[in-house]
This record gives sequence, structure tokens and C-alpha cells, in this order.
Amino acid sequence: MSAKQLPEGLHLDTLAVRAAVDKSQYGENSEALYLSSSFTQPDSETAARRFAGEEEGYIYSRFTNPTVASMEMRLAALEGTEACIAAASGMGAILLLCMGLLKAGDHVVCSRSVFGSTIKLIGSEFGKFGVESSFVSQTDLAEWRAAIRPNTRLLFAETPTNPLTEVCDIRALADIAHDAGALLAVDNCFCTPALQQPAQLGADIVVHSGTKYLDGQGRVIAGAVCASKALIRDKLIPVMRSAGITLSPFNAWVVLKGLETLGIRMEAQSLRALELARWLEEHPAVERVYYPGLASHPQHELAMRQQSGKGGAVVSFDVKGADPDTARRNAFQVIDSTQLLSITANLGDVKSIITQPASTSHGRLTEQQRLAAGIRQNLIRVAVGLEHLDDLKADLARGLDLL
Repeated sequence: MSAKQLPEGLHLDTLAVRAAVDKSQYGENSEALYLSSSFTQPDSETAARRFAGEEEGYIYSRFTNPTVASMEMRLAALEGTEACIAAASGMGAILLLCMGLLKAGDHVVCSRSVFGSTIKLIGSEFGKFGVESSFVSQTDLAEWRAAIRPNTRLLFAETPTNPLTEVCDIRALADIAHDAGALLAVDNCFCTPALQQPAQLGADIVVHSGTKYLDGQGRVIAGAVCASKALIRDKLIPVMRSAGITLSPFNAWVVLKGLETLGIRMEAQSLRALELARWLEEHPAVERVYYPGLASHPQHELAMRQQSGKGGAVVSFDVKGADPDTARRNAFQVIDSTQLLSITANLGDVKSIITQPASTSHGRLTEQQRLAAGIRQNLIRVAVGLEHLDDLKADLARGLDLL
């Protein structure tokens, strides 16, 4: 059936609900879920053209599926990029990106404050295949510049970082990358395009774990890379077609539905997170709070410019502890005293989540790597959901008031 063409200049909240592939002949209002591994072709010549990439058409769900394409189209529209390619997970998206762009002898400059698995993937796994890497301060532009080499191909940042919420200057990093003939990739997992659009600040590539806020309810594992059509067509689709780091149609459909409420969720969760961070700053058992929305955050002004004036929904804080063993024991006591918050290493759910990063998300790193990234034993991360704020405060107070 003929589809209405969306007008130009739509706001993000509208694109989050409307951007998708054309409806089928049945005129469904909610995007269809195409649970098919393959798609029939009208004749052999058409099949040959489509398999050769000479004609658009759905072929095989390892790399072409209309439900996945709807999710990709919607996320690209929200990020303001030409295209998007979905992957099986957030880490799968980073793997796809690195496999598509890097080869033996290439060099990557990466923030040392990114997610622990990202450090392991870039620093260890790709190191096996001859890709060199340097890890630098998230916030020190001089370190980024000094780390550039003639063979540098990619700069990789995550902003805000997991879990210390450090914020990098995206536009400045883009300038450093481009001056070196390299690309800048930004993991936008914490903010999502509802708060921040890295491509509009000069980033070449935007990476997502759709598992987090894009889905928003902790239901599926998903990832995506947003970039130019040329980069995705020439560099990433060939890898996806061969390697199959594929997002399933069902998971794509769940994320597609999650995107419809992304804006209102991020607004509500950010407001709760700000108030919780302010409360934690006043608690005598808390040494320090890490949250970009607080005036005490070192990159507060930059975060407010880049993140639509909001701090996001993740709050981390240090509890008191005179030594590492006491710090770990105190952190565990606060976490284990909760009766409401979920103890898990995920984030982005409407259910608030609490974890100790040193033993979970960053547990595979060495103690030296953790300390270099600022991850100490007394650090607790809370991903704020949609519960009533008073209930969240009361739940954290159960353990904090005992320290």
C-alpha cells in the first residue's frame, strides 16, 4: 500500500513514534514483527541482483529484515545520522565497528574510563590480532592529542562514562580525530538521543547498547551503530553479512516499541536521579557523589550544554571506608540492605538497579586497571528507574544509616 511520507523537521518525540519502514499491504498501525529467516524472491534475476547488492530487497534475516530495518531507521532518525546498523548486543556493536574499521597495525585511542568490557575488547581481544591501543584520561584533551600516532584510525569515548559519569567534550575530540585523519566514535548509551546527539557535535559514529534505555524495561539484548550510509554500507554490512552479529527481529521489535517512550522516560528518570543525587550529597555516610547534573560535578557546565540540560539517570557514589576491605564491606552492606532496588549489573530499566562496579561490571579488570579508571571498592552505582523518589531514598537509607 502507498505510505504517507513524513514531513520534514519533525521533533524527536514524533520521530520516536513514527519513523519506520512502510506498512505492509494490511496497513498495520503498530509496526509488524517479521519472524522469518528468509524472504522469497519473485524470480531468479531479481534474486541475483539482490544478492549482488544491485537492488534493494529483503533476502535473509542475518543481514536484511524489515523489522530490524524499522528499528535502524528510527534510531538513525533520532540520532540525526544517515543510517544505522543493528547488532546482537551493545558489545556486539562495538565488535562490529572495530572489525569493520580496523586491521593489524592500526591504532585506537580510547578513554580509560569506559565500560570494562569495552576496555577488554579493544585492549586485549583486538590486541591479539595486531591492533594497538592507548587508554587516556576521559577529560584531558592534552592526553588524547599526545596519544595520537601516524597509524591512529579511531578515537573511542563514552560520555558520560560508566560508572563515574565523566563527561568528555565531543566537539573537541572530533576536532582532534579529524586533524589526525581518524574517526571519532561515541558510546551514547547513558544519554540516548533523547538527551544528546553526538553526531550533531562532530562525532562520526554513535554506538548504542539497546539493552539499556532504548528498550527501557530490561527485556532484551540489543546494540546498534549509527553513522553515514557510506560507512555502514562499505565497512559494516560486509562484516555483518559474513559474521552474523545479528539482532533478532523479535528483539528489534521490542526496542522499536521501547523507543516510542524514550523521551518521557529519560525526562522522568533524569529528574528522579537529580533529586536522589542531591539527597546523597547530604548524607553523612557518603563521601562523594558522581552525577553530571550536580553543580559539584567537574564537567557540570559541559554536560548541561551537551546533554540538553539534564544529567541522565545514573548516579554513582562513594560510601565511607578507611581501607579497601572496609570500603568493600560497607558498599556490600548498603546494597544488601536494600529491599526495593534490584541487585544486578544492568541499567536503563524502569526498575531502579544497584551494583558495586568493582566486583561486577569492572570485575574482569585488574586492580591496577580499576584504580586507573577511578573504580574503588567503596563505589556504588544506582541506575534510577521510575519508582517514587521517597521510596528510593528510604531503601538506600536502610544501609547508609548503619555506616
